[in-house]
Amino acid sequence: MIKRYTCQNGVRIVLENIPTVRSVAIGIWIKTGSRNENPVNNGISHFLEHMFFKGTTTRSAREIAESFDSIGGHVNAFTSKEYTCYYAKVLDNHASYALEVLADMFFNSTFVEEELTKEKKVVYEEIKMYEDTPDDIVHDLLSKAVYENHPLGYPILGTEETLETFTGETLKQYIHDFYTPDNVVVSIAGNIDESFIKDAEKYFGEYKGGKGSGPVVKADFHQNTLSRKKETEQAHVCLGFNGLPIGHEQVYSLVALNNILGGSMSSRLFQEVREQRGLAYSVYSYHSAYQENGLVTIYGGTGASQLDVLLETIQETLAKLKAEGITERELRNSKEQLKGSLMLSLESTNSRMSRNGKNELLLGRHRSLDEIVEEIDSVSEESVNTLGREIFNDQYSLSLISPLEGWVQK
Repeated sequence: MIKRYTCQNGVRIVLENIPTVRSVAIGIWIKTGSRNENPVNNGISHFLEHMFFKGTTTRSAREIAESFDSIGGHVNAFTSKEYTCYYAKVLDNHASYALEVLADMFFNSTFVEEELTKEKKVVYEEIKMYEDTPDDIVHDLLSKAVYENHPLGYPILGTEETLETFTGETLKQYIHDFYTPDNVVVSIAGNIDESFIKDAEKYFGEYKGGKGSGPVVKADFHQNTLSRKKETEQAHVCLGFNGLPIGHEQVYSLVALNNILGGSMSSRLFQEVREQRGLAYSVYSYHSAYQENGLVTIYGGTGASQLDVLLETIQETLAKLKAEGITERELRNSKEQLKGSLMLSLESTNSRMSRNGKNELLLGRHRSLDEIVEEIDSVSEESVNTLGREIFNDQYSLSLISPLEGWVQK
């Protein structure tokens, strides 16, 4: 049973008691990410995530790390295009202590110059590491192709140039402007009763924020081709199609469609590209849902000399999917995959905390397991086939990282 509570200042707290476990996961979710940035401060959401671990008025960076190591728990954080999350997982008897440390990081980080300088070097290395993984870069390149100059097209890590401009004051101003109470959700899941909501309210229920993130600026889908020459052993390619926003009524039809196309080892792309033709080791598809739109991505990596054949095979697979539709067996298997993934995720307190946090932050609602299963079961061949014909049209973007100059014919 999920308990929801809204503090007087607007911070929302969601708690799910799971009495059969001995752990508690706590996440602080903030509805801001790279889509809330601009060309000058791109990367600040991610850098701020790093700096929350670099010391508070009462704890050094080392002491923050030791706070969780000493109780056998772990703490981490991540930044996406639309939200940031700081989270910890600990034994249930250490939940109050973990919440106190997370709150200390959230409210009392100092952002001293010495730590700023060191952490900039760390993120510089993270950017360089990212540059050494072309199968990651090609996805950022696709976002740039699809969304052009909209913030959804920005890299989450930012650039070395923007990173250099960040100061303690710019970080504090960003917190003031975007870490506002109405943008914050505290999600808790595990062996903890609802009285813990009052503990969370004690830390998060009174603070005030600044102007807030304002209305979401819609990102239009653009048809573009972007490529980069890079000394790699393989060519890495992505095709991007206009998808569905988060919470869309047909989202489960799209998830089923993606499973059938490239979301599993039995999918059409995996079987045709890898198993039948041996063109790639890695080939898959996935859907990214944002607040007002979405993106369906198909990725494949192959030798540069085989790139034309790979793209032809992908297009043939899509053409057959649109012309003939899916089979009853594919739909049945896809539904079982969806329900299996859902049920297995419920065994993890981290997964439940994440699911509840994202649902509250982005949708403001929570559906029961029975409701979700009913929605999955209601997906029909017709709904999936109609969606496939709508999405996989000629209006797509393409990105490529290749060791060869020039471009392939689409």
